[in-house]
Amino acid sequence: MSAWLPTAPCTPQLCALRSQDTRRGTVAACARLLAGLCAVVVGILLLPLAALLAAGSRDRLTRVWTRTVIRYFGVRIRIEGAAPDPARDPTPEAHGGVLVVANHISWLDIPLVAALFPGRLLAKSDIRRWPVIGTVAELGGTLFVERDRLRALPGTVGDIRDALRAGSRVIVFPEGSTWCGRDQGRFTAAVFQAALDAGAAVRPVRIGYRPLGPAAFVGDDPLAVSLWRIAVARGLTAEIEVLPLIPAGRHTDRRSLARAAQRAVARTAPVRTVPPQTAVASDSANRPALSVHQCANSIPAPASSERTLS
Repeated sequence: MSAWLPTAPCTPQLCALRSQDTRRGTVAACARLLAGLCAVVVGILLLPLAALLAAGSRDRLTRVWTRTVIRYFGVRIRIEGAAPDPARDPTPEAHGGVLVVANHISWLDIPLVAALFPGRLLAKSDIRRWPVIGTVAELGGTLFVERDRLRALPGTVGDIRDALRAGSRVIVFPEGSTWCGRDQGRFTAAVFQAALDAGAAVRPVRIGYRPLGPAAFVGDDPLAVSLWRIAVARGLTAEIEVLPLIPAGRHTDRRSLARAAQRAVARTAPVRTVPPQTAVASDSANRPALSVHQCANSIPAPASSERTLS
């Protein structure tokens, strides 16, 4: 376990369970949960076929699938701002080669971002060894980071750079862990070096939920519990705001670029930025659960919340 990994102070007891939402009945919640999981399974089964499609067709299919998963879990989607349309927008961003960065609250963030910006997600290397899910992640083009090996970080940055140069869109949650949404972690700078090296623009995205409690996936919250809490919540709305692009070349060092992206995300809501704590005794809090290609499954990860590259 490495002391440089960030963790959030959020816990299910203090954050995820503090909600005034109206609850669905047990039968309705079970129906929602079953529908959502079926949508996930269908996507997994179609993944080998989707890999054979052209990039544009694959992106369209990903958008449809991820929106279906979110809605089948009973979550409404509210979008502010416009994602580029490859059919109408000739700019490079419409076709990839952009680093998409967002704040991180829930496993729902992953399909939510992919519904607008299909791309390659950064996830912890442990997932590669998970049964079924690991294979799905690799087929989906997930980039992996060895979180406990700081020496491996330059190689990960190089992989992201190469993917951006090749025209891939790369999705990263630079806070390094999930936060409840009431507070926000610091955007760490490593992944922004990849954007600088590739000459790629950065697209900040803000994510929020109303009510916030059911969606928050923090601390030692098991994935199965989070799935049920979302299925039970009535009127849960996922909000995603597409913020102005930060063009390549506007910032010359990764720290200033990271700060600019964080300010863009934080400026859209009254969020109090809290410096991330460092894990010193346990790495159980805020571990990553899934990538967009790993989808949602009902088997809890060794520890529950999500953690990505810092």
